[in-house]
Amino acid sequence: MVNCAIALGSNQGNSLDTLEKSLTALNQIPGITLKATSSWYQTKPVGTPESQPDYFNGCALLSVEQTPEELLAILQATEIQFGRVGKGTLQARTLDLDLLLYGDVVLKTPRLTIPHPRMTERAFVLVPLAEIAPDWIEPVSGTKIVKLLRNVDTSGVQPYVTA
Repeated sequence: MVNCAIALGSNQGNSLDTLEKSLTALNQIPGITLKATSSWYQTKPVGTPESQPDYFNGCALLSVEQTPEELLAILQATEIQFGRVGKGTLQARTLDLDLLLYGDVVLKTPRLTIPHPRMTERAFVLVPLAEIAPDWIEPVSGTKIVKLLRNVDTSGVQPYVTA
């Protein structure tokens, strides 16, 4: 079993319900165990048209038996299961699942880069990840997640509080 971190996001449909149900679905797959889930955060879309609705983002820690490529395929199939169409950049999404970290593996293939290549620049990833894995060391920089968080502007990331 390998510890992994994933990021979750949604800004179409019933986002919070989709995010929760996607975690339940992943946890029911043989060889995947959900270990921890961050709080949900409401975030402004980054680099997208202002007309897009805010995102809901979070992170989860999984323990998996799958290889990185197998896990990527499962994440992509889960996105489709929850209504994701296309993988275009800067689109609104019913569900976006990104593999951030896979143990201390550093991998670059045509289909997959681990650690996620933009995770250290994204407050909407680092804020929830630091909540559940502050001491995880990002293997390229050798830096703890909580320290990486100090290098990004977190002003657009707000904890989601139910009314």
